[in-house]
Amino acid sequence: MISLVRSQAERVHPPRVLHCEFPVGRPLGRPGDAAFQRTVLDAAFRLFQVPAGPVLVDFPERIEDEADEPLACPLPPRLDPSLPAAVDDALDPRAAYERQRAKTGRTLVGRVVAADHIPEVIGAFIRIAEGIPWQKAGLSAQPPQVQSDVRAYYEEAAMALAEHVPAARSAESWFFQHTATGRLLKQVQHALRLAGDPYWLVFIAATQSDEPLPTNE
Repeated sequence: MISLVRSQAERVHPPRVLHCEFPVGRPLGRPGDAAFQRTVLDAAFRLFQVPAGPVLVDFPERIEDEADEPLACPLPPRLDPSLPAAVDDALDPRAAYERQRAKTGRTLVGRVVAADHIPEVIGAFIRIAEGIPWQKAGLSAQPPQVQSDVRAYYEEAAMALAEHVPAARSAESWFFQHTATGRLLKQVQHALRLAGDPYWLVFIAATQSDEPLPTNE
């Protein structure tokens, strides 16, 4: 396995571990650098030559974490001001999302919610933020699973809007700080917590902003 957190690898004791001092979320290092990524993979596979484990080896090169600044990729003006802000907000990045999917040939969207249904589940999140239990709000799966698809949709669109390889967490920061849906998900987490729902603990893995909780729009 490849580890980015050495203390976890030391506690788990897997048979063969290559520890890499890379930013979290980038286990192979530099995005778009196939030669460097191949070097990392070669180093990991060489651990099979060790006859017995556990063995923990440090990759010789370190990559410093980058500044956690949001992307500079403003969304277009609202398409339909009659819609709730977060629902209308979700319609804007669809073209950028499709460009990114066509460019890479892959997407993380669709594990439980397809891209076509993102605005629909955002409507369900609005109802949860207003106090309706998530089981009655119209979600097709558990809240953490659904929000993962929503975040992937926005963050992949951000890659196309920025038109460059961003810092490791800058797309996530942009989502939470600069989109109506990102602000809505914070409200949903707060509503789940007030309701005593255990999913609030894992609903948002990390929030990249210390701004006060926004009010409903």
